[in-house]
Parts: sequence; structure tokens; C-alpha cells
Amino acid sequence: MEAVVFIGLQGSGKSTFYQQRFAATHVRINLDTLKTRARELALLEECIAKKQNFVVDNTNPTTAERARYIQPAKAVGYKVTAYYFDVDAKDCLARNAQRTGAARIHPAGVYSTRKRLQPPTQAEGFDSIYKVCPTGADQFTVTPVNS
Repeated sequence: MEAVVFIGLQGSGKSTFYQQRFAATHVRINLDTLKTRARELALLEECIAKKQNFVVDNTNPTTAERARYIQPAKAVGYKVTAYYFDVDAKDCLARNAQRTGAARIHPAGVYSTRKRLQPPTQAEGFDSIYKVCPTGADQFTVTPVNS
């Protein structure tokens, strides 16, 4: 069983990366889609009860925010992996500008998340951590992080 936690600014490519790497094998837990923390928690609990692999596709900028997924998954034996999207805010804003409607967020949201962003560490409970860097047209490099 695998739990994956994405960490990164809005517009860093997290959802695209999910579609490319995990859509066929992992349930997507995304607050933008689910709309409320109660629904998010219900889906998390359902995945854990059914022993399904899942990806938390949110910004998850702080240790405290990530703990809500790590702790329950670790408690029942999941391998927990972090993918840290190391992307400059300017690049995220450029990607965000290509979005339409409700998908486009105000630039202040990106800067607010950047201010709170804490890189993941194994001390949080991650079994492995990877750094993800966009390299162009929906392509990524993934590098293991030793922390």
C-alpha cells in the first residue's frame, strides 16, 4: 500500500504529474475537487479502509498540514512517499495564467503558499522523498532526496 503526498505551489504541475504517473494506480485526493475537508477526510478514510493506493494532490506546504495524511497512513502500514515540486513562483504564475475560470487563482495565493512552504523531511514519517522539476511541455525530472 502506498500513500503519496504532493508538496508544491499552485501551478507547479502537481495535477499534470498525477495524471501522467498515478492516475491508473492511485486514487486522487484533491481538496479543490472535493470542496470540503470533511469530504476529503471521508475519501482518505475510505482509501485506508479499502487499502487503496492514494495521492494527496494539494499544496501541502507545512509539516502540520501533511501530518493529517501521513499519520493515519503510517498507522496501518502504508509506505508514504513525498514528491516535492521545486518550482519558482514566477514559473507557477506563468502556468496559472494559462488556466481559465475557477482554476486560475490570484497571484497572492501563490505567494502566500510560498511564504509557508516547508520542504519535506523524513522526520515527518516519509519513507522516501523525491524532488520534481518541470523541464518543459508537461515533462518532469524526478530525483531522490536524501534527508
